[in-house]
Amino acid sequence: MKLTVIGTGYLGATHAVSMAELGHEVIGLDVDQAKIDALASGEVPFHEPGLPELLSKHIGTGKLRFTTSYDEAIPFGDVHFIGVGTPQKAESHAADMRYVDSAVTEIARAAERDCIIVGKSTVPVGSAARLQELARENSADGVRVTLVWNPEFLREGHAVDDTLTPDRMVLGLETDANGQYTEEALAAEKVLREVYASQLAANIPLIVTDYQTAELVKVAANSFLATKISFINALSEITETVGGDIRTLADAIGLDERIGRKFLNAGVGFGGGCLPKDIRALRARAAELGVDQSVRFLAEVDDINLRRREHTVQLAVQQLGGSVHGRDIAVLGTAFKPESDDVRDSPALDIAARLHSMGAEVHVYDPKANANAAKRYPRLDYVDSIEQAVARAEIVLLLTEWKEFRELTPEQLNPLVRECTIVDGRNVLNPDQWINAGWKYMASGRSISR
Repeated sequence: MKLTVIGTGYLGATHAVSMAELGHEVIGLDVDQAKIDALASGEVPFHEPGLPELLSKHIGTGKLRFTTSYDEAIPFGDVHFIGVGTPQKAESHAADMRYVDSAVTEIARAAERDCIIVGKSTVPVGSAARLQELARENSADGVRVTLVWNPEFLREGHAVDDTLTPDRMVLGLETDANGQYTEEALAAEKVLREVYASQLAANIPLIVTDYQTAELVKVAANSFLATKISFINALSEITETVGGDIRTLADAIGLDERIGRKFLNAGVGFGGGCLPKDIRALRARAAELGVDQSVRFLAEVDDINLRRREHTVQLAVQQLGGSVHGRDIAVLGTAFKPESDDVRDSPALDIAARLHSMGAEVHVYDPKANANAAKRYPRLDYVDSIEQAVARAEIVLLLTEWKEFRELTPEQLNPLVRECTIVDGRNVLNPDQWINAGWKYMASGRSISR
């Protein structure tokens, strides 16, 4: 089929490439000429494993190309995916919808024949119905533009697999006054089943529902995951105080199949462009709807998460005798998670910046995210290796669980550091190994510090 993808950031670029991999002809559109030029030359402007290879492959096959022109892209496509950002507004916790609104408007205006708009961006509940009306208002007489909501569930570092072999797909359709799907919506569903035919043939679950439920699925999933992370981090504050071990506790409750072990890893908390933004946007939308009490707990989820950052900072201060001014601190990791160069709302980068603001000499290394981190906090000392970061360090903070950090041994660092003290902010090292090598070891939710 002939598809377009509006917005070629993380979501849009991944979706465009993946649709080409599924055999469709795709045009990716963005207003950023530099981004389009990079993608057209086979360069992915962010780190995502597997994506550069597929991008080059399908530029070569001719199934994928890029443009900045709606007038070129929209007449080409029968289905138009929207993958633009919905960042948090500067003045509130609400989502900024202007980029989505603009994309819908421009598609409708440029449409020369009946087409389908498929929203993939994360939006406040109630947006899809409004956007469907916006599309109708801006389309030419006789041209039918039908909106379907198809939320994405990408994990950074696994986005290609999550697009090609998702654990579920959701289609939100327009309903009439009686709650029944409209004829236009049912016709659009058939087309989307063709787009995703190979995935449906592989028995990937498809849930067809109304707009409102489809819009809520993504923020509900992220709010649940954020709650699970903050829950274990809240308990880690107790285990640190009483002398327990949060890892063993998580293992024990995680064996309960109703709970599960995933996302029960105590540490410095969650970050990135989704979880923090989505829980705040859900709270803001609930308040607009007059049901803010229903998600009031998310305020505490957010607070617990942010508290872990300050806790880690204070742990470093304590270990350095009450002041970090002029002290050498090594920070391993600036990305909010491994296999990503995303530093949006990154706990690791926030902790490094806070320590620097207190007068510390902070030496930072991340395998992929240093460049993005330097754009946000240019005054930190960004280095090119673990060895450079830890040279003469008085304390080492492991804050992003990259594989090369998880596999560190005390023998690697012993000749380089000034003091053998490490804070395992992600609970990924073996405490006994480090303690037996003469290190002072600390981690969230554990009282081990010998």
